[in-house]
Amino acid sequence: MNGRQQIYLTTKIIIRNIRLLTTNAVASSHHDPLGTGGTKLSNAQLEERRQKLAARGLPKQKPIPGVGHVIVVASGKGGVGKSTTAVNLALGLKHVKKSLKVGILDADVFGPSVPRLMNLSGNPELTPDGSIVPLINYGIPCMSMGFLVDDGAPIVWRGLMVMSAIQKLLYTVAWDKLDILVIDMPPGTGDTQLSISQLVPISGAVIVSTPQDIALMDVRRGTEMFRKVNVPILGLVQNMNSYQCPKCGHISYIFGHDGARKVANEMKIDTIGDIPLTLRIRETSDNGTPITVSHPDGEEAKAYFHTAKSIINKITSV
Repeated sequence: MNGRQQIYLTTKIIIRNIRLLTTNAVASSHHDPLGTGGTKLSNAQLEERRQKLAARGLPKQKPIPGVGHVIVVASGKGGVGKSTTAVNLALGLKHVKKSLKVGILDADVFGPSVPRLMNLSGNPELTPDGSIVPLINYGIPCMSMGFLVDDGAPIVWRGLMVMSAIQKLLYTVAWDKLDILVIDMPPGTGDTQLSISQLVPISGAVIVSTPQDIALMDVRRGTEMFRKVNVPILGLVQNMNSYQCPKCGHISYIFGHDGARKVANEMKIDTIGDIPLTLRIRETSDNGTPITVSHPDGEEAKAYFHTAKSIINKITSV
């Protein structure tokens, strides 16, 4: 067996193991989530473990082969429309500057949304050297854990297993020369966000939030996390800011008015997008026909295109 055949076989085994793990609940992972072996550590042992971890230092950043810029789309909490925003921004970038080659990586291992939003399904193929071939729709290559597991299959993994899968998604996908890779991050500020920020050179982060106070509390946490790991903040997208009644035209601010813009001003970051709450965005997202593709002349799509232009203006050499 030559080197290429061995890599190919190894990748196939990795994908097979991912599918097996998602169909069998790993109950033991809940017994000792901190990995302490069920025993209480003394202060001296805890200090020794802390020193060992600190001695390792931060991992050396490694560019993703064939990718020019990496943009992460993040949110402090779930349910604010982050994945819908990420998909429409990727499509918006390509619409605004048609020469751009843009891809999407769905890094939300536990709740992948990109397959549904991009109307993609099926198992990705492997190249002769063992790389995973992304699935493509609307001219955008996409990779997601959702392509490797059955619909509805729970992913019951501990942190190290998640990070192993993330590294495979980052470095074993055959992206084939992208100007921009948009990474749809999971919500929150956990291991995945921190590890991607430390592993990959990131050109900037886009924070998505509704104007609601309870969501804005987590915007501050997310922004500070990216600042601590030296990831530039491209700006904040205020999602679901206003709702216009389709019958009478009255505008309501269901989640509050301009709350995200106020927080952005306080934290000295730009507001680069203001997306309305509309039935058409929800319907097109559920149907796998993103608003920027199905209704490019609508006001909703124009809002995403405006945000995409702001991102391009903030990134050099694209």
